[in-house]
Amino acid sequence: MQIKVERIDSANAKAEAKVSKAFLDEKQKNMAAKIAKTMKVDGFRKGKVPAHVVMDRHGEQIQQDVEQEALRLFLDDALKELGVENSAVVGEPNITKMDKTDDGLDVEIKISFRPEIDLGDYKALIPEYKTPRILKKDIDERVSTMLKLSAPLKELTKKRAVKDGDFVKLDFEGFIDGVAFEGGKAENYSLEIGSGSFIPGFEDGVIGMKIDEEKDIEITFPKEYNSKDLAGKASTFKVKIHGIQVKDVPKEPSEETLKQLLPGEEAPTLEKLEAQVKDQIKNEKLSKVFGEEVKPAFIEAAIEKIEFALPENIVEQEIDMQVRNIFQKLSEDEIKEFSENPEKITEKREEYRAEATKSVKLTFIVDELAKAEKIKVEDQEVMQMIYFEAMQQGQDPKAYYEQYEKQGVLPAIKMSIIEERLFTQLFSKDK
Repeated sequence: MQIKVERIDSANAKAEAKVSKAFLDEKQKNMAAKIAKTMKVDGFRKGKVPAHVVMDRHGEQIQQDVEQEALRLFLDDALKELGVENSAVVGEPNITKMDKTDDGLDVEIKISFRPEIDLGDYKALIPEYKTPRILKKDIDERVSTMLKLSAPLKELTKKRAVKDGDFVKLDFEGFIDGVAFEGGKAENYSLEIGSGSFIPGFEDGVIGMKIDEEKDIEITFPKEYNSKDLAGKASTFKVKIHGIQVKDVPKEPSEETLKQLLPGEEAPTLEKLEAQVKDQIKNEKLSKVFGEEVKPAFIEAAIEKIEFALPENIVEQEIDMQVRNIFQKLSEDEIKEFSENPEKITEKREEYRAEATKSVKLTFIVDELAKAEKIKVEDQEVMQMIYFEAMQQGQDPKAYYEQYEKQGVLPAIKMSIIEERLFTQLFSKDK
């Protein structure tokens, strides 16, 4: 086997081979002899089947297997010539030529490797940003909300009408054209007025009602309502109020409330709660700044400044994926037009080359940055996160995880976790 290798750049190489007919014939002979030892053919003793009989019955498959073995040996030899380990190869080698001749096979392949990346002073690419100011009123509002959410409900002692913020117990039944509709009835239902949890207009209609009062509330369902039978329809709700409750919110939190809001804290105080709330608000605001300002600017600078060769086959795979996603949304006529005009597919692929190139480059940069910043995410963490997500949605965690696994998206989920941790750590340093 004559081999010639050529480095295209640090991430790609081309290799050519001439595989002699004698080499292929010898391999076919050996493979046929091996098959003959276990092959059963009427008229021949086991292990005594002639090679020509084996070739008559399995010649095409043997030829394919021999060619595949020749390709494997060719790839191994090409990597040795290039001085590259198998572990550095990314994606599948691209066979650009495989011509059968009277002399054997002429083969050409393109091989791609994990790129060598010099990140340089990547921290210098992080743009300047202002650490968000946390105002006292922001903390007070958050603490007040927390106290309100944790406060118990108490029955209203004074007789008054329902107002915004009240919790009312009521019966209701909905009708369209005088006919009650399914799912539109409840008794002793607890509703927070102002929560926006009901159809627009319903809670406004309850405001002003008193205990034991009955009222018809006219409402039109939104056009985008999730039930087609109700969307856009005018309706009447017959409502009766049984009771009004209000949140008993203390001006200062009790020790028990503080323990509830600061679980695990030995000596919970209002000051500690405010300090925790301040950190929460700061992290939320920083997360928004990172996501909307810092990260996009850093990514743009990193893609522009960090130069390295990209594995061509990975770029092509990314283009394939993006084009497939587009084709799934096309009509039958559009797909037919593309199938009848192959040059249009080529044009469409080229439309996504720049975007795919950026995406692949960013993936390798993030991977290298994660190594530099020592960011690791174990498979067990990914599983735990998916299990937790399943339990939140009332799904079977094992089946939920297996569905993700079947879809082949676990590596993407893991990468997204790595990316989130990486940028949070990278941008938070010294701030």
